[in-house]
Amino acid sequence: MRFKLDENLPHELAFLFLRAGHDASTVLEQGLGGTRDSDLIAVCTRENRTMVTFDKDFTDIRTYPPAKHAGIVVFRLESQARDHVLEVAGRFLNSLPEAPISGQLWIVEESRIRVRR
Repeated sequence: MRFKLDENLPHELAFLFLRAGHDASTVLEQGLGGTRDSDLIAVCTRENRTMVTFDKDFTDIRTYPPAKHAGIVVFRLESQARDHVLEVAGRFLNSLPEAPISGQLWIVEESRIRVRR
């Protein structure tokens, strides 16, 4: 699967995604730091990449309807400490289906993953 990792995530997360066999690029690698959310999701859609972020704005399905995007994953964690994020992200990667998550919103928490289609 293809992912775009937001600038608010630990940069080590890209290596975790790559080791799991995914194509992962970061917002900062592409010089998109500080880009408006609407422009960033448009880039992800054009590149057919699932957006991965801490940004809760992406959970607003009226503004970002899942069906119109290549997938959105929002981490809603109690702690954004690097090691904690990497641990939860590892569990998330292990739970990914074989099929792409395009058109879906995944909200990843410590103890569960909620999926909106």
